[in-house]
Amino acid sequence: MLERVLSSRRATPVSDDGDETGDESKTRKHISVATRVTNYVIRTGHLWPCLLIGLVIVLVTSFVYHTRDLVCISASSSDHLSRLRFFGFEGLETDFGSLGVPWCRTKHDRTVEWTTKDLIKGLEEFVPIYETRPIKNNMYGMGFDHSFGLWFITRWLKPELMIESGAFKGHSTWVLRQAMPDTRIISLTPRHPEKYLKKGPAYVDENCTYFAGKDFVDFGNVDWGKVMKKHGIKDRSQVLVFFDDHQNELKRLKQALKAGFRHLVFEDNYDTGTGDHYSFRQMCDQFYIRGGGHSCFKDSDEGRIRARRKKFWEKAVDIDELCGPGEAWWGVRGQMRDDFNHSNKAISYAEHFKNSRFVESVLDVYWELPPVAGPSLTHQTRYDPARASSPIVEDGRYGLFRRLGLSGLEASVFNGYTQMVYLQVSQE
Repeated sequence: MLERVLSSRRATPVSDDGDETGDESKTRKHISVATRVTNYVIRTGHLWPCLLIGLVIVLVTSFVYHTRDLVCISASSSDHLSRLRFFGFEGLETDFGSLGVPWCRTKHDRTVEWTTKDLIKGLEEFVPIYETRPIKNNMYGMGFDHSFGLWFITRWLKPELMIESGAFKGHSTWVLRQAMPDTRIISLTPRHPEKYLKKGPAYVDENCTYFAGKDFVDFGNVDWGKVMKKHGIKDRSQVLVFFDDHQNELKRLKQALKAGFRHLVFEDNYDTGTGDHYSFRQMCDQFYIRGGGHSCFKDSDEGRIRARRKKFWEKAVDIDELCGPGEAWWGVRGQMRDDFNHSNKAISYAEHFKNSRFVESVLDVYWELPPVAGPSLTHQTRYDPARASSPIVEDGRYGLFRRLGLSGLEASVFNGYTQMVYLQVSQE
């Protein structure tokens, strides 16, 4: 709780002989301006009005100052949390991962080669690139976090061919092109991005083969052997596949394995209790994984914590959303969702568990892109940090945030809690 003490000096003490002024030759030269003003106010009877006005000024100044820090950037994470508590948000700390971060286990406990330092260096390079994007308002599409993740992974892997399933207005195509200026792209999307040019900004790539519009073919129905031969690709481990099509991720994984692709990126890896399709996060949120074994009782510790966080974080998930009939917390209310939520197949826990074991049996590497920065820096409350890994730029590191050029971006472009995931897979 913030405390403010309004203090003032007492009036000059009364002498023993009743002389209220005392020896002016000894006291007046030591009396401060503040004391003289106080004495004058007391003599004129205006003390309480002045005190009241002064108190109002102090409270208004304090409110404006600390509200500005809530909207802008606090000097440290602890300062930010103190202000949240002051305004009634007790217990809403940016405690990343406190409710568990689902993580698919890999066959040999391998991880990615890049480090946080590499990501920070990449951010410094990517920010000015992102500012040149042709689609400034990419509503319902990728924001800054996911754009950076796709660009960084692509730049690191340097594939000989890039495939994307789901292009929308072409923003992801543009990101891939910025990462690899001379590499061929294959884009599969029901509606050709050029159709969006009639209504506003969109991106169509000259060095891209489109399976779109009347030529659209779903990823699972493409004759990839023929396509690879046409593009001169002999080693399919040199191909990067990006999925942003809101389809069952288990289905897409099996299709990619069948085609022989090893490097996969999924943009919408939705958290347990959310999303319009079956995701790896849902599959791997098991009792033996950190964050698994959820409690479906509202009076449980997890139930109370989730209910409290739901009041502040827009994307927080409470028990009612997390759990289905019979206390089924896997997937989304025990369903295997697919095809933009048009298919909702009910599955048992045994089937769900079997799916997770299959995924883990083919995983060489599993890596979730962390949020670019914490909410005190990005100014947004759309996600609950309790289900996210620690951000690349931690809360309170405003100097680094500003040096990277991130402070110049609008809050609306940040994805915040990001579910983009990179997989390196191989056959069982």
